[in-house]
Amino acid sequence: MRVFDGLIRRTASRLVEAMVMLAMTACFSEAAAEGCLLAREHAGITFSVGHLTDDWTCRLNAVIDHYTTATRVGPLKTAMDQVMYLHLLDHPPLAAALINRLDLADYKAETRGAGRWWGNDGEGSEGIVQLVHRDPATRIYYLEGRHRSRLLPNVTGKAVVFLRMSAVKDNNGLEAMESTMVAYTMIDNRILSGLASLLRPLIGATVTRKLAKGVEVVNRLGLEMRQHPERVLFEATDPPSLPDEDVAFLKQALGRGGAVPAAGSGRPTP
Repeated sequence: MRVFDGLIRRTASRLVEAMVMLAMTACFSEAAAEGCLLAREHAGITFSVGHLTDDWTCRLNAVIDHYTTATRVGPLKTAMDQVMYLHLLDHPPLAAALINRLDLADYKAETRGAGRWWGNDGEGSEGIVQLVHRDPATRIYYLEGRHRSRLLPNVTGKAVVFLRMSAVKDNNGLEAMESTMVAYTMIDNRILSGLASLLRPLIGATVTRKLAKGVEVVNRLGLEMRQHPERVLFEATDPPSLPDEDVAFLKQALGRGGAVPAAGSGRPTP
């Protein structure tokens, strides 16, 4: 009987301990969830963040809460209609290929999975870009990469970029896209992180310049599409031709469903 009573006491004690552990785990989980709440407003712009998973919320917060630089660029206009703009935005390899072939910049991009791309701007910066959220008016991206330059020889880090866009009219009454970006960057390098206060102006200026240049390059691409659509199609089909689906989209979007200049017959005059 004593053995039976002792077994009951030990079992009850273990049940109590288990309940306490479960309660503590729940408290820690709630605290962790509360610690990963992502603000909806950034640089005065509201973004939809309620549908992000806890994993992404915490990952974005890790950068935003410990950023080295916070930058806002825009609003800036791009000479491109909404259909073309959104398609290129969601197909970086196509955008980079056209920009490169038209000699607008030395951009490169490759698909590395669903909503995931590798990119290189030809000026010392490269990395992986992950699309975290998309809707008709906004995009949220998470980046991991590195930058090399004379002043910043080997800087690795992470970034979170919020993009807000809307269709507008330019001075000529043509459809254009207006975009504003908010970017948070965080340096990985421990030594450089300790010098963040000294490097912040330099890194911030670099980020601002690259974001602004990206918008300007896409604007120049839009102008080429409006002023010289035949040249854009020629470059898209000049061997090695871009994928058939990309060429088909360009023909339809540029209003040139018919034949394009034969590859190898010479480049159209800009």
